[in-house]
Amino acid sequence: MPRSTPLDDIRNIGIIAHVDAGKTTTTERILYYTGRKHTIVDIHDTKDLKSSTTTDYLEQEQKRGITIQSAAVSCFWKDKKINLIDTPGHVDFTIEVNRSLRVLDGAVVVFDGVAGVEPQTETNWRLADNYNVPRMCYVNKMDRSGASFSRCVDMIRKRLGATPAVIQLPLGSEDNFQGMIDLVEMKAYVWFSEEKDSQWEIWDVTDDLADKLKITNAYDRELLSKVGEYRAELIDTCLMQDDAAMEQYLESGEEPAPAVLKECLRLGTLKGDFTPVLCGSSYKNKGVQQLLDAVVAFLPSPTDVEAIKTVDPDGNPNGERKSSDDEPFAGLAFKVINDKYGSLTFVRVYSGVVAKGTSLLNTTRGKRERIGRIVEMFAKEANDLEEARAGDIVAFVSLAETDTGDTLCDATAPVVLERMRFPDPVISVSVEPKNRADQDKFGAAIGKMVRADPSLRLETDRDTGQTLLRGMGELHLEVTLDRMRTEFGVEGVMGRPQVAYRETITKTVEYTYTHKKQTGGSGQFAEVKIRFEPKERGAGFTFVDKVVGGTVPREYIPSVGKGLEVQKEDGVLASYPTVDFEATLLDGKYHEVDSNALTFEIAAKACFREGIRTAGPILLEPVMKVEVVVPDDYLGDVIGDINRRRGTVLGQLERGHNIAVESHVPLSEMFGYIGQLRGMTSGRGSYTMEFSHYDPVPKNVADEIIAKSGKAA
Repeated sequence: MPRSTPLDDIRNIGIIAHVDAGKTTTTERILYYTGRKHTIVDIHDTKDLKSSTTTDYLEQEQKRGITIQSAAVSCFWKDKKINLIDTPGHVDFTIEVNRSLRVLDGAVVVFDGVAGVEPQTETNWRLADNYNVPRMCYVNKMDRSGASFSRCVDMIRKRLGATPAVIQLPLGSEDNFQGMIDLVEMKAYVWFSEEKDSQWEIWDVTDDLADKLKITNAYDRELLSKVGEYRAELIDTCLMQDDAAMEQYLESGEEPAPAVLKECLRLGTLKGDFTPVLCGSSYKNKGVQQLLDAVVAFLPSPTDVEAIKTVDPDGNPNGERKSSDDEPFAGLAFKVINDKYGSLTFVRVYSGVVAKGTSLLNTTRGKRERIGRIVEMFAKEANDLEEARAGDIVAFVSLAETDTGDTLCDATAPVVLERMRFPDPVISVSVEPKNRADQDKFGAAIGKMVRADPSLRLETDRDTGQTLLRGMGELHLEVTLDRMRTEFGVEGVMGRPQVAYRETITKTVEYTYTHKKQTGGSGQFAEVKIRFEPKERGAGFTFVDKVVGGTVPREYIPSVGKGLEVQKEDGVLASYPTVDFEATLLDGKYHEVDSNALTFEIAAKACFREGIRTAGPILLEPVMKVEVVVPDDYLGDVIGDINRRRGTVLGQLERGHNIAVESHVPLSEMFGYIGQLRGMTSGRGSYTMEFSHYDPVPKNVADEIIAKSGKAA
């Protein structure tokens, strides 16, 4: 069948922000104003579980009032199709933002007009940088007490390192927020009602606009007095994209037409030279339609962004696949969920066309998949499709062999698309079924949860036999078990959280180990000489072969690498994985009869165990970047408490009427922190936390950890 929407008229975008900046509220308004919904549900109306917003439909999302899993919806605005993904803002669910940005062409970053740039905003911004995603900024909640548009723009410039292109200025703020000035068209959009269907009036921008609208706040009036400055700055920023227009402007002094500015804004946004900044209040129904206008005007279609890169088995780029129906089919599976429809594999189609009943090749795993049913998801509702085309975001139902990050493609033109990068978990808990009779059901359910979420890991403790679930934070693990209850009907019990410690070395050593065993018949022999040397934090493990003269036969060298790979997972101090070191095979000996791949693997393992003990091994602990937001009255108590937790205060920032204290604190000191913070601040404090880096554990603390492990030499 022919394409229903031209590829140039598709916008694949995400809504990203810190928790509680208003992403889901903005999404609700977008769906209402594009005609996809006839009612609006607000977040605070969902906690009784009797109603839900479109994209926050999980029970856990309704009870907590936050987004937990990204949800896809689609709508049309001015004949452009917008495929929109509403993403979580809580740091524990950053994986959802990560994989969404990997497959989206553009993003709207939502800011709380009071708080400005918050920690998770910075994290999401860096993710968007990693994937080269063009974006625009929407300063929301301009109606809240303490909202400051100029402060937010300044934070975007300083904290995100971005170049903001301000295309709207607010008309008033807080209770007197009435609309915005469009600096491109030089028109004012004014609302006199907060009803969802109220229409704005378009006014000319005149010097007495503040008087006409009875804006009395000194800050708001000062901002409006600078309209000319903001307009001039916008023109200069835009015309950097068009030499001819810049030359004409400098020669004639005549301001460029709005159409010229819009084209320059689009070019600069696509190249990432600057980021358009708009404002509004989604909850008060002001500015959402103008945001939609900007989305279709400035954010890219699938043909505006770079063609998706293809890679070789080692992950090195080796080509590209253009976004076109005429190319062979290629799509990236970026999310797997368990739904009432079965297993749903979300796929971004980068090229070609796939119809129901087609057989595709999963090039990541070398398996074939038959595409039985194709659906377009509208949050939790599925609409059947006969086919999917380049630029589409769809879900394939009940694929057996495909996981997050896998490539599906035409078997006659196989490619592997650039994979996604996932964070390592920093916290673990023991998990078991509440009822022993549910053991098999529990195992199947938790396996499906881990398959759906690449930031979860499932392991078995070698010593106790317990099942360990690793994740990004306490909330992440708690929500995972709660979803198993609601989605699979099986309840789990969670043990006390455990920290994902690591081990490393501090000095370079060379160690020779000889494995020799004679037990009648053929014996076992292998000797290896390995140099172990520390690397910088976060560099990981590398194995280097520097054997000369054939002292270790070529066919046995991979076995040495394999032995080290396996043994480094069981560190010499407390059985934690050893990281950030290089092992170089320098020399060795072998026996014509008694040596084989297994003997060299055994020798490498033993060389690691013995050699690492002499290389100054130390324990590392995950250190979190913590931001605590409290009223000024409680600042001293909060800072004192951070110091008691072995934390380091990095600085303080204004957050509206509150103070944000930024610090680095070991994860082991942060369990149960929210209860203590609320007690200290009479319930008025809040905090966010994300992984920052690994640091050495102080000796007294390390001694306790090693003693508990029972591995102390």
